[in-house]
Amino acid sequence: MTQKPLLLQDVPHTIASPLAFAVAENDRETIAMVRDALRTGRMRLAYQPVVLSVDTTRIAFYEGLIRVMDPSGRPIPAQDFMAAAETDETGREIDCAALAMGLATLAQQPQIRLSINMSARSIGYPKWTAILRDALRKHPGMGERLILEITESSAMMVPEIVSTFMSGLQSEGIAFALDDFGAGFTAIRYFKDFAFDILKIHGEFIRNIHADADNQVVTAALLAIARQFDMLCVAESVETLADAQYLQALGVDCQQGYLFGTPSVTPVWADIFLNRTA
Repeated sequence: MTQKPLLLQDVPHTIASPLAFAVAENDRETIAMVRDALRTGRMRLAYQPVVLSVDTTRIAFYEGLIRVMDPSGRPIPAQDFMAAAETDETGREIDCAALAMGLATLAQQPQIRLSINMSARSIGYPKWTAILRDALRKHPGMGERLILEITESSAMMVPEIVSTFMSGLQSEGIAFALDDFGAGFTAIRYFKDFAFDILKIHGEFIRNIHADADNQVVTAALLAIARQFDMLCVAESVETLADAQYLQALGVDCQQGYLFGTPSVTPVWADIFLNRTA
């Protein structure tokens, strides 16, 4: 008897599609790679300068961007693994590793200010909190040089919790940056409650801004929001001199991007000339 071929419509709905299976398998492999990097100490911060628009030779602060180092020593950027790890406890461990390395850098480099990324999911995570509290206890005043960056999408998951969390740490001198602004769906009514110190405009609206009328209008509107709520404004993903000059003329406070320096795991530190960024 000839066996009837298996058709797609005959496959039970409980069986994942080939695409869904492939995505899930890739996520499992990614999380396994990150867990191994955490276990073996193959996590690093890549530091990128954020410069003043009025004088781009002056550095306002650095951002520490988490990287996984593969076995050959090649850095793997966060965009290649954070999406898979974000909702897993591995994401909390990544935040812990980034914070610990960032605080160690602040202790070693007293002349700099540094921003570190975190997810709203890490708020209240005991290990993350213990790392921060221990460093602040050992190094009084360090909090005034620490900036915590929370993405717009992450902040909007639990806005009330984020607001309370920020208020408690801002009283200790720690500043907060709203990262990738414009990419998500922030309810403007939360701005008064959030009281972010720094607003970072998503690179989607910055690239080619000198020639893109739509980006010019959007960025001007986002800058106006920053001004209204007394936030320092940073333009992300600045890659050309023409864009940098346009942003300077527009009145954006600071700029960050490959034009001023690529993220480096072996930075050459410069003194910070800006005493207060927010």
